[in-house]
Amino acid sequence: MELTHFNETGRARMVDVAEKSDTRRLAVAVGKVLMQSETLALIQQGRIAKGDVLAVAQVAGIMAAKRTWELIPMCHPLLLTGVDLSFSIKPEECSVELTATVSTTGKTGVEMEALTAVSAAALTIYDMCKAVDRGMTIESICLQTKSGGKSGHYQRGGKP
Repeated sequence: MELTHFNETGRARMVDVAEKSDTRRLAVAVGKVLMQSETLALIQQGRIAKGDVLAVAQVAGIMAAKRTWELIPMCHPLLLTGVDLSFSIKPEECSVELTATVSTTGKTGVEMEALTAVSAAALTIYDMCKAVDRGMTIESICLQTKSGGKSGHYQRGGKP
């Protein structure tokens, strides 16, 4: 497999996608934030002092997906057609699971945008809850599925 983000002298470059066809692109990324059971209860009860943790994390994730090209040097600026984040409370493991779904029609995929959305949302949960639980852990951020483009469909098998 050839790495495409290097020029002929081995220096970093942004890949030219001008000749690629526009196709419908979709990516889903997941992650989780582990915390104390008391912290999870405060989130569920809406009692975190900074506000509605999941609502703020959702907006942060959407904003981050839209600005991925400003954070990751070789990413192209993309016109995203959809960004959605969902959260699943898992009391049995004291965690919040995050899922970001990002879509566009374009010349390059949205995997990085989905991964960035999950990362920013997880960091936002940490930021909003750190006053009561500095021991939270962000983990298992990964691409779950992607479709569109020359490389076609990808589906993660098993645990990351």
